Amino acid sequence: MITLDFVYATSGLAFVGFAYLSARDRANPKRFGNALFWGLLAVSFLLGSRLGDLANGVLVLLLVLIGGTGLMGHGKPPTTSREERLESARRRGNWLFMPALIVPTVTLAGTLLLGHIPIGATTLVDPKQVTLVALALACILALLVAVLWLRPPLSSPLQEGRRLVDAIGWAAVLPQMLAALGAVFALAGVGKAVGNLATNYIPLDRPLEAVVVYCLGMAMFTAVMGNAFAAFPVMTAAIGLPLIVHKFHGDPAIMAAIGMLSGFCGTLTTPMAANFNIVPAALLELPDRNGVIKVQIPTAALMLVANVVLMAVLVYRF
Repeated sequence: MITLDFVYATSGLAFVGFAYLSARDRANPKRFGNALFWGLLAVSFLLGSRLGDLANGVLVLLLVLIGGTGLMGHGKPPTTSREERLESARRRGNWLFMPALIVPTVTLAGTLLLGHIPIGATTLVDPKQVTLVALALACILALLVAVLWLRPPLSSPLQEGRRLVDAIGWAAVLPQMLAALGAVFALAGVGKAVGNLATNYIPLDRPLEAVVVYCLGMAMFTAVMGNAFAAFPVMTAAIGLPLIVHKFHGDPAIMAAIGMLSGFCGTLTTPMAANFNIVPAALLELPDRNGVIKVQIPTAALMLVANVVLMAVLVYRF
């Protein structure tokens, strides 16, 4: 059976490649900082489940130390010239989008099919992780298609991947860390505490009230924590499961899906989501560091209202 370990191993090997290429990049004066950062992240993906809590905690502190003290810089991998890219675009046209379109197409097909393919007494893919496994397989297939079709140097995928993660920098690990923070909050009972506060001070006697508080809470918690994955276990333990699902008999799948979308509305409005909102402003050299957030706030507000309406209409209907 293909499990989530396959996804971790694939990601870990990619970060091993980034670390190796970073260490060899003499054009980057901070190459060893980059190499150490991506190398430690590779260790986290490849060996994290075997290291234990203390070692993983030390590893995270080292990542924070490297990223927070300015030890990382932008790598300068060899790449094609602007003229070469324009020529390639002229020759291949819109077919250049094919590898990118393979990823969502294969992921969707894999999500629907892979968890049902029998292998002996089990299935080909762990049904609980089928979407992530399908996504990893889709990325690998898209990479193979692009390499066989475009015939770049074999090192190009890793070099271009390194260029991208170096441009993002330490913010690339924020989703992983904030999701872990959400799990820690859930284990510490933050969700129960938030639920007690909500039920003590907010009237939640009707299904619609529970939906409104859950969606708004997801957006606000995400804005504070920077990631909907961090807010989800807290708000779901506080409002989603005890009220929407158990008390008012709502559909948990619809609640979770629209709840996450509500959290992403908060992502659009916060500098805590640095990899979404601050890094693009820096890469594009915008004069206003918060310019991306200011443009996104009206869209976030409209999406949040739409999510509340959708959940109110759908979650109790199935």
